Amino acid sequence: MKKLFLLTFTVLGLLTVSCNSNQQDNDPMAETGRTQRTENLLASLKELSAQDKFMFGHQDDVVYGIGWVGDSARSDVKSVCGDYPALLGFDLGRLETGSSKNLDGVDFDRIRQEIINQYERGGVTSLSWHCYNPLSDRQSWVEDSLLDVESTTVASILGEGETHDKFISWLDLVAQFLNSLETADGVKVPVIFRPWHEHTGSWFWWGQNNCTTDDYKALWRLTVDRLREQGVVNALYAYSTGTESGGDPDKFMERYPGDDYIDLIGLDFYCASPNSEEEACAQYLEKAEKHVSMVCQLAKEHGKAAAVTETGYEGIKTSDWWTKTLLPAVAQYPISYLLVWRNAHDKEGHFYAPYPGHSSASDFVNFYKDEHTLFAGDMNGLYEAK
Repeated sequence: MKKLFLLTFTVLGLLTVSCNSNQQDNDPMAETGRTQRTENLLASLKELSAQDKFMFGHQDDVVYGIGWVGDSARSDVKSVCGDYPALLGFDLGRLETGSSKNLDGVDFDRIRQEIINQYERGGVTSLSWHCYNPLSDRQSWVEDSLLDVESTTVASILGEGETHDKFISWLDLVAQFLNSLETADGVKVPVIFRPWHEHTGSWFWWGQNNCTTDDYKALWRLTVDRLREQGVVNALYAYSTGTESGGDPDKFMERYPGDDYIDLIGLDFYCASPNSEEEACAQYLEKAEKHVSMVCQLAKEHGKAAAVTETGYEGIKTSDWWTKTLLPAVAQYPISYLLVWRNAHDKEGHFYAPYPGHSSASDFVNFYKDEHTLFAGDMNGLYEAK
């Protein structure tokens, strides 16, 4: 079944290229104001959901892993199953400060090249943004000693607020980066941009208790409007919350900025319990039933793609987690992808994908072989017209 899906995509891609090769060479624009490839990617994400398939993603997969950092063409996932993830995740945090490296120490030039590499192998990239606080010039995460500052930051960005001009200059740096994602033959590489995530919690300066509903929506609209003004034509926009809604769709969508600003609706949730591994897995399955099903229904109602935008089990403490917990939790729902978090090279135990020799590696190979999962080698035709 997995090979049949691959063949279908390949044939569609070949037909499209043969019939529209001149148009494709020119990286044509769609009526929406984005490139046609970007619109084709959005259509493909929706199609994956409808076909009961999802892409597997991994944060920072090709830039570091367990026991290594910076190697070229290396990947813990590929070392285990023989293929790259279909989706890569990177973070733009510290781009706004003018730093040459992001918050995880990865050079932005390297990230740019890996995004292009991923596109050329047929895969997709998602970009989060742990943006500095423009009012305090400190990290995204709330600091107790600065609660008064944290709770006024979003308001200071909007209208004629004191950090408005500064924040606009930060958005322009993001726009420059997105506009620089271009292949050697001039194709703008489509990406999924996912700022202001997990806003239903209050650990970021844009979180639930740190700004009003209207101000959060205004922050989103300002962000997308400015990027569009700066000529960004290759970005899809993802709205992703935590599980604080409790499965209530109205609460989940309370701060949704509107269909004109969002292309994908997603959820961040992790497998964890302070009590036992068994309880962690059981709670994860319960969360999926309550929240992932809701996300997929809301995405359908609003005509958006659906995804599990962050997930995983830190340290992967059960050897069969991939096929006995993760797969049962998500395979029944029409998501386009899921992204597990990073394999830190400098923080012991902080990893979310297997590596050679890990106890879950063989189970991950079975997960890779499952008919529902898609990796880079399966991704022919994502950017072609459907």
